[in-house]
Amino acid sequence: MSENEHASRREEVARACVTVDLATDRAFALFTDGLDRWWPRENTFSGARVPELGMTRQAGWFERTDSGQTVSWGGVRAWQPPQRLVLAWQISPATQPWSPEPDPAKASEVEVRFTPVEPGRTLVEVEHRGFARHGPAGADMAAAMASPMGWPALLEAYRAAATEA
Repeated sequence: MSENEHASRREEVARACVTVDLATDRAFALFTDGLDRWWPRENTFSGARVPELGMTRQAGWFERTDSGQTVSWGGVRAWQPPQRLVLAWQISPATQPWSPEPDPAKASEVEVRFTPVEPGRTLVEVEHRGFARHGPAGADMAAAMASPMGWPALLEAYRAAATEA
């Protein structure tokens, strides 16, 4: 791989945003404490059998399977309620379907910013970066997360949950 190709792969970023009718503190809480209410079950390692999805500052984000096993999606790199959240995305694109990646050095990073746009409304912006850390399959993961079925679909599910909050 040439130096220019390597540089462009490092710069791959998936971005998406949505505005929700929640105050910033409630939007942050729904994204974190309410992960179980909005993250689509088909976007988990265990599928529909996942009885619990969660996120805490200490544990990061995770799913708990019907057999009680906890599967980590990555740790928390920054937890600054209600403005900002940075998460490790410890998911490997080297397998199909994707699988957990235990090595944090091979994780990309998801930054979520919560910005008030008017009273009771919040702009939620996601920037997923660092795909080169995933190795050769990182470019495919970047494309998948930037596609309509990636972060845009995830944020649409989040927005739908916000309307019910």
